[in-house]
Amino acid sequence: MTGKAAGHLDHQAAGSAPHVGAVHPDALEIAPGAEHEKLEGWIPSLASDDEIRAALEKAFDYRGDVTITRKDGSKIEGYVFDRRSASTLRDSLVRLFPKNSPEKISISYADIAALAFTGRDTAAGKSWEAWMTKYAEKKAAGEKNIALHPEPLG
Repeated sequence: MTGKAAGHLDHQAAGSAPHVGAVHPDALEIAPGAEHEKLEGWIPSLASDDEIRAALEKAFDYRGDVTITRKDGSKIEGYVFDRRSASTLRDSLVRLFPKNSPEKISISYADIAALAFTGRDTAAGKSWEAWMTKYAEKKAAGEKNIALHPEPLG
């Protein structure tokens, strides 16, 4: 079976109209960016189990160091790279790379007394829109060979 009987359209006769329900290709080029909360400097309340879990989820998504104060008073500053949520706080844990040690540390949610987002958010202000604004300013100023260069993380 060929032609209209097989479901093929005669685009010349139809004026090259797109298929019903087709998406214009330019519409596919635009995707909304992710909106990140400004967490730098935030010290969340850890009054309930749900608040502890929510704060540690945000710490996992944060792009900077956090400081965890344990119930014994000790403090650990580092980058949260993993968290494992279980049915109880005792069985849930957060894993981080301490700022001044090559060892990975695991801390039970139940051992956490306080959490603070103390490190600089390394991705703050680094959106595509922010980069394009800087690029346009440099181009308008007549600069040549404009490129995106990473900033030092230290």
